[in-house]
Amino acid sequence: MPTYTVTVATGSQWFAGTDDYIFITLVGTDRCSERTLLDKPLYNDFERGAVDSYDVRVEEDLGELVLVKIEKKKYWVQDDWYCKYITVKTPSGDYLEFPCFSWLVDDKEIVLRDGRAHLPQDDKTSLVKQHRQKELNFRRKTFRRVHSTRAWQPGFPMSIDANAHKDLPRDIQFDSEKGVDFVLNYVKAIDNLCVNHFMHMFQSSWTGLDDFERIFVRIKNTISEYVMQHWKEDFMFGYQFLNGCNPVVIQKCTKLPEKFPVTHEMVSVSLERDLTLEQEVEAGNIYLVDYEVIDGIRANRTDPCTMQYLAAPMCLLYRNVKKKILPIAIQLGQTPGEDTPIFLPTDGENDWLLAKIWVRSADFQYHQNITHLLRTHLITEMFAIAMYRQLPAVHPVYKLLLPHIRFTIAINTKAREQLINECGIFDKANATGGGGHVQLIQKAMKSVTFRSLCFPDMIKGITDSHGYLCFLHTFVSNVVHIYYTSDEALQADEEIQAFIKDVCSFGMQDFDHCEFPKLLKSREELTEYLTVIVFTASAQHAAVNFGQYDWFSWIPNAPSTMRRPPPNQKGMADVNLIIESLPDRGRSSWHLGALYLGMYPNEHFIEKPVKAAMEKFRKQLAEITSSIKLRNEGKKLPYYNMSPDQIPNSVAV
Repeated sequence: MPTYTVTVATGSQWFAGTDDYIFITLVGTDRCSERTLLDKPLYNDFERGAVDSYDVRVEEDLGELVLVKIEKKKYWVQDDWYCKYITVKTPSGDYLEFPCFSWLVDDKEIVLRDGRAHLPQDDKTSLVKQHRQKELNFRRKTFRRVHSTRAWQPGFPMSIDANAHKDLPRDIQFDSEKGVDFVLNYVKAIDNLCVNHFMHMFQSSWTGLDDFERIFVRIKNTISEYVMQHWKEDFMFGYQFLNGCNPVVIQKCTKLPEKFPVTHEMVSVSLERDLTLEQEVEAGNIYLVDYEVIDGIRANRTDPCTMQYLAAPMCLLYRNVKKKILPIAIQLGQTPGEDTPIFLPTDGENDWLLAKIWVRSADFQYHQNITHLLRTHLITEMFAIAMYRQLPAVHPVYKLLLPHIRFTIAINTKAREQLINECGIFDKANATGGGGHVQLIQKAMKSVTFRSLCFPDMIKGITDSHGYLCFLHTFVSNVVHIYYTSDEALQADEEIQAFIKDVCSFGMQDFDHCEFPKLLKSREELTEYLTVIVFTASAQHAAVNFGQYDWFSWIPNAPSTMRRPPPNQKGMADVNLIIESLPDRGRSSWHLGALYLGMYPNEHFIEKPVKAAMEKFRKQLAEITSSIKLRNEGKKLPYYNMSPDQIPNSVAV
């Protein structure tokens, strides 16, 4: 009798093993095996991390092995099981791999195809075509989008239809919900930071700027301590617009805006090249940060005992002869006039410092809501939902994207449940809490276009493209060209075209401004599109997420809220006004607690050409990592956030 040797790998995460009955059926082009119980006498099968082998005997050869069907049936009580993969050795000695990486819950069955990627037009038999369609039909029932009339927040990118983490499909839940429980982790963070006794001291101001060290002493590191020592300096203020957590707001100034009437006479003492302000603009030495999007956003009113304030400042920056970026003018509103003075470095020390603090507070709000939440988390979830609904596991683009959207939907759902929900953690300390964050994201959505997610367009006029992106683009291009031998092959792929259309029509809800494509005609267009997704979920998120503790933990450098209105005239500021404007002890502690929350691990590809492309990509990333480490040696402010060894695959890692 022909014998097939089946090897089953159980996941190594907690509770991955099972005591339930596991059955297997092998499906070939000629016939199927009988449903076979996988069980060894006097042996504990399918333990966590185990790799077990079994013989499946058949009357006749099955032909070419096409599918493997796995069933789980209750033994005593329902016992979920995580299957990593199955390999089958045929009677002729060939090995076939069937990636799974899925949970089997209740009395569930799952049908697997071998690990080779296939485009829909490559499938010729009705058996595999039907399997492909059944998988997509099941996914579309499981991964439901929120209906537009019930959307979590109107005007946001479309999200998953789940009120809580436990409502999500098991395969995209965190292995341990406690691991991403924001409330539980928050309590741990507060305890670790030893700021428990400050938590409820709302309305209680610090006695002076140095007093902030009382909650800073437990969290100092090389960068944060340097920030604490130098945060008042213009160099440190300007440096953060390129190297801090939010390096996306600064733009090269090609024309001085009318709403920001800075004159040469105001800033001449700050210019070093013997040029007028207008000439410095023409020479490309003037930059602008403008927080116009915050204008009109309602400040947090959840605490009736504490007024909180927002401002929409503008700041003019100058690249001096030493190539340092320095602030030369600040206006704390969008409408010029007597009540909106332009603050200058030549003004009183406290006036200038308070103006810079207001800019840093606005930058914090922009970063938290737009740069981080909207443009990495919510945008990646939109791509993820479309991927699950339109691409089967056998599609090469599904295999490419899956590691980069891993747990994105889960962490976003948990955030909607505990972090950014009404009366959630975000409301405790942020000036945009209490609904302002919703307004801000709705407003910012109007500037989200496909081109705005393309990194070269984002940094145009600021700096050259990053080596990581070049290598990433090459890697994605290699994968695309392995499976699509021509542009016509791409155009004939109904699934990828449905994925692209889903993102625009449902994810972005066909917003007129979004300019997301509804179809792709060339392999280069697909390469750019997929590079945007991978970059957004990995490097972009790493750049704006992992430096938060470094740059935001010294609270005067990034106030999460302001308790006095922005000054409407010069000469008002003194140390007392600055202290009364900054967050009180309670909000400072909540702010720190929130900050404290803060590679293709599963081989879905098995083809040698793709594995070779992945290995080449890994080597290129290792070279970038080495060069960044070398460049950072001896620097007082090393920058590691875009080092490949510091970039996780997805926003949830």
